[in-house]
Amino acid sequence: MSGLEVRKPRACILGVEGTELSNWEKGFFREADPYGFILFARNVTDLKQVKALNNQLREVVGNINVPIFVDQEGGRVMRLKPPHWRKIPAAGVFGQLFETAPENAREAAYINARLMAADLRDAGFNITCAPVLDIRFPGMSDVVGDRSYGSTVEQIVPLASAVAAGLLDGGIAPVIKHIPGHGRASVDSHKDLPIVTASREELSRLDFEPFRQMKDVVAAMSAHLLFTAIDDQRPGTVSAKVISEIVRGDIGFENLLISDDLSMEALSGSIASRTHECLAAGCDIALHCNGKRTEMEEVVSMAPKLAGEALTRSQLLSNQIAGFNITQPPSAQIADWQARLAELLSPVWSAGEQA
Repeated sequence: MSGLEVRKPRACILGVEGTELSNWEKGFFREADPYGFILFARNVTDLKQVKALNNQLREVVGNINVPIFVDQEGGRVMRLKPPHWRKIPAAGVFGQLFETAPENAREAAYINARLMAADLRDAGFNITCAPVLDIRFPGMSDVVGDRSYGSTVEQIVPLASAVAAGLLDGGIAPVIKHIPGHGRASVDSHKDLPIVTASREELSRLDFEPFRQMKDVVAAMSAHLLFTAIDDQRPGTVSAKVISEIVRGDIGFENLLISDDLSMEALSGSIASRTHECLAAGCDIALHCNGKRTEMEEVVSMAPKLAGEALTRSQLLSNQIAGFNITQPPSAQIADWQARLAELLSPVWSAGEQA
């Protein structure tokens, strides 16, 4: 390989403003060459449109395997929604089933992930920001709530592992979140900074354990929480202490660390300073989601080309994507999966129920 130049994209993931790329975005993305892109509900109308948009993104950066992320968990967090896509149960539904029928819950979680992967591949995505490994704690903000698979490590890890396996088998890379644990957030980190006062020992025993057990997943997303027992000055995403001592140390996660969205109100300072701080603290990639031109320009101004360990880790995820050799399941297989999933979930959920 010595004669080949390794591709070195920029250490950021960027959003898109609308349902197709503007001329400005085409030029900006071509020049910036971000590591990847992320789409939201504002970018999606139907299958034909989103496939075309994802193809545009690939063409602009000249990389058929450019990582294209989406938050497709199920429940409240779905960017591909009915009526064009099926209704997906929240993680908490599988957790509820697990309490009485753990093997059925694991099978259901796997099948649901296979169906999600088929939808996402068909729409042109190659990564979803799921599964959520956060523990559900009573009395905490509903920002996690039913996005969690349960209130115990013993419940979360088997279900999240089944989801990760189903996604990978369907040609979609999973991203575990929100490392090192978002379950104790007392406020919504989209709007304010959650402050967690639990002891380091308690956090390590509970909150960090699902991530420890799933540390081999190739990518993780950080948590915008202030852990007073570890660093009482800086939220996890911008804390070198949290990232080095906890994420890389206690948990032992050695793969690609992506910040949570830098435009969330849990963080302070300009978008440029947030970008610099998260990368300086040890995040490999800065994530910016809202597609706003001035903010994206700030991100790109502070995000260098990937190098060193961050480049190596990013290549692991890129290689995983490039290595997917997936043919879409035939319609008969999809129908069988859907029927089996409905049967497994029937004690706790049906697609006809309102979320």
